[in-house]
Amino acid sequence: MLIKKINFQSSIFNQKSPLLKSIFFSSLLIGLLCAFLLDLALGSVHIPINEVVKILLGQQPEKATWANIILKFRLPKALTATLAGAALGVSGLQMQTLFKNPLAGPFVLGISSGASLGVALVVLTASATTPTLLADLGIISDFGLVIAASLGAALVLGMMLVVSRRVQDTMTLLILGLLFGYATSAIVSILLQFSSKERIQSYIMWTFGSFAGVTWRQLVVLIPVIVLSLLGALLQSKSLNALLLGESYARSLGLTVEKARFSIISTASILAGAITAFCGPIAFLGVAIPHLCRSFFNTSDHRMLIPSVIIMGAILALIADLFSQLWVSQMVLPLNAITALIGTPVVTWVILRRNSQKSFPS
Repeated sequence: MLIKKINFQSSIFNQKSPLLKSIFFSSLLIGLLCAFLLDLALGSVHIPINEVVKILLGQQPEKATWANIILKFRLPKALTATLAGAALGVSGLQMQTLFKNPLAGPFVLGISSGASLGVALVVLTASATTPTLLADLGIISDFGLVIAASLGAALVLGMMLVVSRRVQDTMTLLILGLLFGYATSAIVSILLQFSSKERIQSYIMWTFGSFAGVTWRQLVVLIPVIVLSLLGALLQSKSLNALLLGESYARSLGLTVEKARFSIISTASILAGAITAFCGPIAFLGVAIPHLCRSFFNTSDHRMLIPSVIIMGAILALIADLFSQLWVSQMVLPLNAITALIGTPVVTWVILRRNSQKSFPS
């Protein structure tokens, strides 16, 4: 057991050469830039990329309508997709490390359902009593949605953390996560029965997931919340590395496990909750992105994983948004349908890989 732990420790901190790491990150950054520009250029109205660059640099494009399309609609959507992919990827990585469960993620463990419950309690309850309250509050209501979604996510994540200390079996934990998700969905269904038809329709459309509904005013709230939370996750890299090797080993390094766990739960809940509040419950990205980065960089060191997950998550979210609007002219497909097509092969690969590893003696 000691030899196994030592080997595991050496594999975690096995660093690649600085040149190779620079090449990897440079490739990801170039991919992010290309995906961002393509998301701005393609859609129901195709705009040449050189014209997109002109608009972003403040120059006059060939057609004035192109500037309105980019600045008013596509740029907020692309920024939202970038933030969402980064946030969900990092949140999933934190939960996989915290639970020592490769299939943990905001959607799988019911965290997105908890965030959805928080949003439903604010929106549906407020609409039943004071229909124009949220609209009148403006930016304050946006903060309220973030807080409500984060608290709902933290509630479910905290329950899962308590259960995980008693239940060590991965499949049992996943089943309990699904049950928590069903329970929160049941509460939301009850709330829907007392809501107006317009609110029900809006809520159902919200559950499909979309980056297009976020406005510049909402980005004023979303950007600082996500950026500060991502910075907090970067500062937790050493704690996450220590927790990978077990709580006893982490304590021997001087880590206060309870404080570290609370900090990780808070960051993961805010990241998942804020994105769910504005974009809906986006599935699979939080599970798939960390595994792609582990395979791509061949490391479990969070000092390298978290930056790569941020970039890779942004790329995949932009690609998913791009595919959602290219298949059918003048129509946008549900975002969750696209992320499921991206994430399902990755999750399937993880399950098959774990089953093959179980066939060998530990």
